[in-house]
Amino acid sequence: MADGDGLGEAATAAASPTAPAPGMSPPLGWRERLRAGLAGTGASLWFVAGLGLLYALRVPLRLCENLAAVTVFLNSLTPKFYVALTGTSSLISGLIFIFEWWYFHKHGTSFIEQVSVNHLRPLMGGTESSISDPGSPSSSKESETNRQNLSECKVWRNPLNLFRGAEYRRYTWVTGKEPLTYYDMNLSAQDHQTFFTCDTDFLRPSDTVMQKAWRERNPPARIKAAYQALELNNDCATAYVLLAEEEATTIVDAERLFKQALKAGETIYRRSQQCQHQSPQHEAQLRRDTNVLVYIKRRLAMCARKLGRIREAVKIMRDLMKEFPPLTMLNIHENLLESLLELQAYADVQAVLAKYDDISLPKSAAICYTAALLKTRTVSDKFSPETASRRGLSTAEINAVEAIHRAVEFNPHVPKYLLEMKSLILPPEHILKRGDSEAIAYAFFHLQHWKRIEGALNLLQCTWEGTFRMIPYPLEKGHLFYPYPSCTETADRELLPTFHHVSVYPKKELPFFIHFTAGLCSSTAMIALLTHQFPEIMGVFAKAVPWCLLT
Repeated sequence: MADGDGLGEAATAAASPTAPAPGMSPPLGWRERLRAGLAGTGASLWFVAGLGLLYALRVPLRLCENLAAVTVFLNSLTPKFYVALTGTSSLISGLIFIFEWWYFHKHGTSFIEQVSVNHLRPLMGGTESSISDPGSPSSSKESETNRQNLSECKVWRNPLNLFRGAEYRRYTWVTGKEPLTYYDMNLSAQDHQTFFTCDTDFLRPSDTVMQKAWRERNPPARIKAAYQALELNNDCATAYVLLAEEEATTIVDAERLFKQALKAGETIYRRSQQCQHQSPQHEAQLRRDTNVLVYIKRRLAMCARKLGRIREAVKIMRDLMKEFPPLTMLNIHENLLESLLELQAYADVQAVLAKYDDISLPKSAAICYTAALLKTRTVSDKFSPETASRRGLSTAEINAVEAIHRAVEFNPHVPKYLLEMKSLILPPEHILKRGDSEAIAYAFFHLQHWKRIEGALNLLQCTWEGTFRMIPYPLEKGHLFYPYPSCTETADRELLPTFHHVSVYPKKELPFFIHFTAGLCSSTAMIALLTHQFPEIMGVFAKAVPWCLLT
């Protein structure tokens, strides 16, 4: 993620290969030129040939007599037939319209257009071909954009994810709804296998059992496997971790199990440190035991935060960041930011931002919106839209507004949750940066911090929509960040439960076929109504149309 517009363009230009000069490309041969010309004029030639053949065969085919017979048949039809015909057409087009509308809101695309592009177009020979050089600037720009979108659509572990047993499952008990999707839980299972297993698990029977437990899909089976591992080894740290995450029904019970896991994890970690240089397998085992220890301490800090012991949580997080600085990909600083905001230690929050809100580091909604909150805090209590429009914005107010615009450009979904224009749900275990899932995860924990600062939400409400006037449309480039990726909607629909209405940016225009079927349904319904009410007039009109076509 780049921070400056010019820097982003420079990086793109540096990454794109140099295109060859147009004058240096080899000339096309006569066969290639003939083939290209025929491909461009083939459709027109076939159309003209068809018209000429039809005109030449007009007498043998008796086109005039057949058209006259069709006219006589149409004149013999009663108005009831036209009412039935137009009514049926209106009903069918109305059903197609309803299906298109539902499909568009569920999948974000038109069903008819999708079928046409994927199935009908190849049959009709409509595949696009290009004779441009693969190293041309257009292809280089497209490949760069594709790589950029792939990096933007990476799914991240939610730093503030809740406990399955003590929070997610309690929500299911109360509401009967599943807050986690299968895709989200499957990603968590992959994370657990990556963090908590290694190639030397076969050396310890308890680790072998836990390796199978992390792959198990059924929660009761995972819990049963954890107890089996503890029977084999009472100091199996990962077994305590699984029980704390999934079996404990309260945060207090989860903290108790995590403390047992910490005692076992520290012992195993010290033992692995002593053997780490003996073989590559021992190094892999040390990495695994390090991951387990860091995970346990982090969850203990989150337990302390949820139980109100915030200073203890802050100390654990600071110690983790000092002891294991390479593990910055776990985003422990986002947990620290939220706890410091709860303590209202704004100077410490600014110090953390000064370290992590850097141009070379990946951004997140927590970083961008926390930076905006700190700048908003200095002016929000005295801010008034009427006074600002009369005297203009001060330097501090301009800085606050620019920080809000920066945050909204990074993730435009967050303001509606902070302003309570959309209802919140439990955050998923994984998030997509700049997506709706990240906005939910941020607002779920940080809404209280915005409410605590007087006037902060008022300033946000007055200024956040101004961001979209600075972003070029249709999003061919960003203002401070890369263009907003187009893949967020699909990934968010996989991460978020079905009962949540996914926020989409930018708002997609309705496909052509929705407008077409709506117009067809309305027009045929109107014709059916007019034919039923005024059969004589509509009968004269229906008889006049074929004569006009004949003449």
